[in-house]
Amino acid sequence: MNGKKKQVKIILLLTGLLLVGLFVLQGCKKSEPAAIAQTTCPVMGSPINKDIFTEYKGKKVYFCMTSCKEEFEKEPEKYIPKLPQFKE
Repeated sequence: MNGKKKQVKIILLLTGLLLVGLFVLQGCKKSEPAAIAQTTCPVMGSPINKDIFTEYKGKKVYFCMTSCKEEFEKEPEKYIPKLPQFKE
């Protein structure tokens, strides 16, 4: 009788592990492609300063100087085509 109980416990344990594994795999999604890094200012085309940025539609937009940031904030849609983070 003890051997039979041990077999049942092993089968239950293996079934539980299998179910846990399936739930873990189900939660895994294909990773999305990494965002393309912005290296140039959309206003002047100069290298960006990582300390000067604004958020637009949930994404950071970097600039070479604060006057470019201010210019972008006046008409952001004008500069969107120059930004890699908004390209599909």
